[in-house]
Amino acid sequence: MPFASIRDIRMYYERGGDAESDRRLLIINGSGGDLRQTPGILDSVLAKDFDLLAFDQRGLGQTTKPDEPYTMADYAADALALINQQGWERCRVYGMSFGGMVAQELAVTAPGRVERLVLGCTSPGGTGGASYPLHELLEMPPEDASALQAKLLDTRGDAAGDLVGQIIAAMAAQREAAPEDPERDMGYRRQLEARRGHDTYSRLARLDMPVLIAAGRYDGIAAPKNQETMHAAIAGSRLEWFEGGHLFMLQDPKANRLIRDFLL
Repeated sequence: MPFASIRDIRMYYERGGDAESDRRLLIINGSGGDLRQTPGILDSVLAKDFDLLAFDQRGLGQTTKPDEPYTMADYAADALALINQQGWERCRVYGMSFGGMVAQELAVTAPGRVERLVLGCTSPGGTGGASYPLHELLEMPPEDASALQAKLLDTRGDAAGDLVGQIIAAMAAQREAAPEDPERDMGYRRQLEARRGHDTYSRLARLDMPVLIAAGRYDGIAAPKNQETMHAAIAGSRLEWFEGGHLFMLQDPKANRLIRDFLL
């Protein structure tokens, strides 16, 4: 299995797609992301056209889980160090949800390393608007947390159909089936604590690479108004709406095709 010594951690990563492609794409996953989850993000429509790189972030999956405070700067520095370790001078970046926050931090601190940027179902933080405080779900009874999570993933509730419920159930089943890891809950909590400090809003004007903001119309985590503030803050950015919530890339067949075309 591919591991790399990245800063102070041992990071698990995977390569996929077309290794001969000159279109290099770093994919940064969301809260609780684990490359053992299926279907994998390396199995998407992007695999045909890109040399893909994905990784388990600090505190998650098979990567080291230090029991100490993490910051968004840590997450961006980890991503940049992995790019360096792979020998990539520049690449495209696609960040989803929490990964979109990391992608913002990476792009504003090392803009010359990012060729094109996709920010999916994410928020800028600060006065630009924060995503829903997911750490609050950890303090709720599991049944209540699951019900609220479903509503946050798609604000239409039952009108969204069975897909959201099926995804939540599948994620829960995969967590139960995962190898025993006594540090898993701690690492996830540490990630959510770092997420609380996310704020790139005042720095987004620095971005001069092509930027696509991809959003679901019924997202209760990364609110629609936050997409508008990011769009206004990033000159020349493109904002695209999809029929779905926080999981619009699974709900709207147009989403992955449009994101692929933007990244080409």
